[in-house]
Amino acid sequence: MGFFDRISEGLSRSRDKFKEQMNVLLDRGPDLDDEFWDGLEETLILADIGGAAASEIVENLRDQATRRALPDAYAVLDLLNDQIASTFTPGGEDVFGGGPAVVLFVGINGTGKTTTVGKLAKEATDAGRTVLLGSADTFRAAAIEQLEVWARRANVPVCTRERGSDPASVCYDTLERAEQEGADLVLVDTAGRLHTSADLMRELEKVVAVVRKRSNLPVFTVLVIDATTGQNGLQQAREFDRALDLDGVIVTKLDGTAKGGIALAVSHELELPVLKIGVGEGLDDLKDFDAHDFARALVGDFDERG
Repeated sequence: MGFFDRISEGLSRSRDKFKEQMNVLLDRGPDLDDEFWDGLEETLILADIGGAAASEIVENLRDQATRRALPDAYAVLDLLNDQIASTFTPGGEDVFGGGPAVVLFVGINGTGKTTTVGKLAKEATDAGRTVLLGSADTFRAAAIEQLEVWARRANVPVCTRERGSDPASVCYDTLERAEQEGADLVLVDTAGRLHTSADLMRELEKVVAVVRKRSNLPVFTVLVIDATTGQNGLQQAREFDRALDLDGVIVTKLDGTAKGGIALAVSHELELPVLKIGVGEGLDDLKDFDAHDFARALVGDFDERG
């Protein structure tokens, strides 16, 4: 199965939910009246893409419908995939694009940060890069052990300290070692932080500040969010971005969720590129994000013209 097919299968629940709502709307007829436009916006919001993104998409489609004298709702829906794709914030190619970089991975526990770091390490190593991992999640012994397992799979070194160590000092050690070993990609796993805890977020701010000050390589801070959390994932992203000035997001666990639209809500509202998406636990289940493929998988096609 190709990766688009895996995305499409993973987003099938999101797509089914969207099409079910759209079919109810289309059953009343294909006229481009206020009821259609209001219904389309409501359907997009119910798909978890967020109110701001839904409003912009509908406004742009209404404008196109007027300028191009589109005949009916089906002609509008033919443009929906492209409109959704263009609503994502572009960019982010420099994070994993091959240039030297230090990438800090942040997010709450359970989003798949450590697994994501491991998969990226394997991908980069296979591409011939010199990778070093940093285990700055010093609060859970299991996190350190998990990253060490991934490091062995990817055949890359990992910088660790004993449980309970200061995570900022682990980052400092990691950067020192990266310089000594000539690493051109440093991936740092941080402890899961509840976006609702000011103390924990301040500690993470300290970690990011230390890395930005110490590193001789460009530093990027990437949020890993779990698609199944829906609108709560958007709230997490707001808080992390406010505290840390994020450079991009990775959306995991898109397989089997009915809330896949959250990727667009986060990207659009916070003006952050989606860098990677995950649709499973396997090594090859984390891939570059493609806005057009994602839009096709999220909403599908509408060919039910009468």
